[in-house]
Amino acid sequence: MLYGRQAEQATVDELLEARSGALIVRGEAGIGKSALLDYAAAKAQARVLRVNGVESEADLSFAALHLLLRPVLDHVGALPSQQAEVLRGALGLGGTTRGDRFLVGVATLNLLVELSAEGPVVCLVDDAQWLDGESADALLFAARRLHTEPVAALFTAREGDAAFHARGLTELWLGELDAEAARGLLTEQAADLPPAIRDQLLTEARGNPLALVELPRMLTTEQRRGALSPLSFSLGTAGLVTDRVLCGFRDRISALPGATRSCLLVAALDDRAELGVLARAIGLLGASLTDFAEAERAGLLRVCPEGVAFRHPLVRTAVLLSCDIGARIAAHQALAHAVDGDRRAWHLAAVTLQPDEEVAHELERLALRARQRGGQTAVSAAYARAAELSADPAEAVRRWTAAAGAAAEAGLWLRAHELVDKALRLAEEEAPAGAVLSELAQVRAKLEVEAGRPLNGVRLLHEGAEAAGDPSAKLSLLSLAGFYTWASAPHPDQLALARRTAELCPDGDGLADVVRTFNRAFRLILEGDAVTTLTYRMPDQADRIPFEVRFIITYQAIVRADHDAMLDGAAQLVEECRAEGRLGRMPQAMTVFTIAQLISGRHRSARATVATGLALASDVGQPQWSSYLAGLHAWLSGVAGAQEECAAMTEQAIREADHRRWMPGAYWAEYAQLMLDLGASRYDAVLERMDRAAAGPTRHAFLWRYAWPDYVEAAARTGNPQRAKEPLRRYAEWAQATGQARPLAVLHRAHALLAADHEAEELYERALAFHIEGEHPFDEARTRMVYGEWLRRQQRRTEARAQLEAAIEAFDRLDAAPWSARAAAELRATGASLSDRARAGDPRAALTPQELQVVRLAVTGASNREIGAQLFLSPRTVASHLYKAFPKLGVSSRAELARLELA
Repeated sequence: MLYGRQAEQATVDELLEARSGALIVRGEAGIGKSALLDYAAAKAQARVLRVNGVESEADLSFAALHLLLRPVLDHVGALPSQQAEVLRGALGLGGTTRGDRFLVGVATLNLLVELSAEGPVVCLVDDAQWLDGESADALLFAARRLHTEPVAALFTAREGDAAFHARGLTELWLGELDAEAARGLLTEQAADLPPAIRDQLLTEARGNPLALVELPRMLTTEQRRGALSPLSFSLGTAGLVTDRVLCGFRDRISALPGATRSCLLVAALDDRAELGVLARAIGLLGASLTDFAEAERAGLLRVCPEGVAFRHPLVRTAVLLSCDIGARIAAHQALAHAVDGDRRAWHLAAVTLQPDEEVAHELERLALRARQRGGQTAVSAAYARAAELSADPAEAVRRWTAAAGAAAEAGLWLRAHELVDKALRLAEEEAPAGAVLSELAQVRAKLEVEAGRPLNGVRLLHEGAEAAGDPSAKLSLLSLAGFYTWASAPHPDQLALARRTAELCPDGDGLADVVRTFNRAFRLILEGDAVTTLTYRMPDQADRIPFEVRFIITYQAIVRADHDAMLDGAAQLVEECRAEGRLGRMPQAMTVFTIAQLISGRHRSARATVATGLALASDVGQPQWSSYLAGLHAWLSGVAGAQEECAAMTEQAIREADHRRWMPGAYWAEYAQLMLDLGASRYDAVLERMDRAAAGPTRHAFLWRYAWPDYVEAAARTGNPQRAKEPLRRYAEWAQATGQARPLAVLHRAHALLAADHEAEELYERALAFHIEGEHPFDEARTRMVYGEWLRRQQRRTEARAQLEAAIEAFDRLDAAPWSARAAAELRATGASLSDRARAGDPRAALTPQELQVVRLAVTGASNREIGAQLFLSPRTVASHLYKAFPKLGVSSRAELARLELA
């Protein structure tokens, strides 16, 4: 029976009845979190999987996930091959892992969904603050995607513990019991105590259930009779209450026989407490499993066929606190002989007090195995301990650097700073190899960018490039340096750093020429030049180019207005990340893919991509890319006329940009507001906004070149053609230099808006001819709309209607509601009625971005399982999206989807 937890039990009941979703229960030690999990386990009419986080397991990658899934590992073969392989690899079951820890989360989600086909599943995770980082990431990744699947997850974590972040999940906070509930629990535990003693225990326990259970056991016979009053307890805060309980456990442990204490210590130090391992280890210490009996009778643990389970995590803590260093070393040595693999390496490291290269090498091999499984937290911990045990200072610097890089990759920024500091202090005394200095500079640069100092990061990348001996590594560093310089908020040093990046680019053919070219472009943009040309030849074997360089090459296609190349290159980056399971890089790839879709006029596809990218960026903790993606989302919302959504996304993009001095998201957020104004015909606001941008922190954004025609249109509409001359001249210079049909089409439209009537028609027709050559639905619809307006003013109503109807149809397909409304108003002005067109609404407009993305993949013939693997969803969630989408689209089967155009 749980006293005073009716409301909390009701919350758990709701989760179990819903059979889907996740809940985090937080509270101090002993407040009853585990008891609530026990209640859930007893109440659930489902398959229950359970695991407890253990502090000693925190450095073993995927240790907790392995224990949770161990009873159901025979179902792994039902997963898609890539996911099955990555999950087996992560759990040390023989698979080879090419992916990262987030792909393990996808595999975990789909394994749970596979299980749920046989009946509901409930996952119970106790003491989540002690999960290893990789298990926590995988389980939270899966938990955030439990929507319609009959899978529920319930976590507990200590109050105020920063080690378990659960963004986006519902939290339930357990407070102290009220007076009535506390009295009921204490009476059940110690009904024979005198009332005065019970009252004092109630005061001391401060509503903490564990204290109410354990404090009576700490009383002496005289105290139980009430002979000594007041009691010798320390009244105070709740924290002191748990300290007092901890002391009580220590006292009971100290009273046990020596052999039993040895057994307890080995169990406390072992991460799994399996009976076979424990028997071998304690046998080396002269004890046996029967020596656990005294501890069982003392109520400190229980022994069962599965292993040893401590009564409460505080018991494990008390065991460790009550032993001396000699006993701990002996226990670790015994365990090192009883286990193998990663666990053996950690036990050996625990008893190694002096530099020892043999043990350091063993830990480094452990780190490499952890990296193959995608466990960056474990990689960092193993390299750090190897560095501590390194006899060679140069090797220590290398290992500290590797530890710092893995910590940064895992998002452990404070830990990464600590490790970098250790590497730097030692590097000042030694002379590490150039490759190590280069790697250290890159890690430090990443930390500077994360901290909102991107230009400091650029300086460090320059240092790394100068130290790098490997040409490929040098080019990667300089690619990042150029991009970070351009993406930074304006600063007096920005231009000088851009020039330095260009100077450091080596001469040569192939890739070096490409990197040098686009770094020159970054510099010219910062100098205010138009960058009219940006040409280079891609080197042979482009697939061997480092990811960072290929990202920049793809990104720079926007400067050349080579939208097809950008779209193809970005799609390849996304597919590569998906195929290799590099979800940590996916937000970056999805950012450039969204841009490519957006500037190609594929708005619906862009909305689906940006929605997935934002969710992933949040999951993997990448605020820079969250900011960028939020800005892109804001632009799409602005074009759609969704003012509230546009405002929310703008606020998110600018907040992150301001905090980190990382500006691309702010560029797009500002452009989003401009498009909102333009769609609503607020032309004066458009001019004012662009004039402010020209003098503001986003003035060096190349993106504004794409907005110059919007400025021209606003100037023409407000009767200020003189204001349009300079922007039009600069746009013309760039558009003509690119030779691309799309900017040339827009250029002719801009000229037509300012031209005399006898010149305008030819310019509009030439613009439409270029639109046919370079497809761009949004820009073409805008051209047809303004052309239709011009034709109406020329009293050529029939021709105007044809242009305006085509524009409305395109705007509707793009969900550009304000633009469609403007074109419809012009159509009515020609004397036509919308009903004459018998225009039915596009059913695809009712689809959510996720539904659209699912449907688009279903059209290709992909199965639910294949779609789920691409979108990081469970097959059941995919089926749910299709179930909701079919009636919106007016179809009843997948076969009927083939007739839909969903680009």
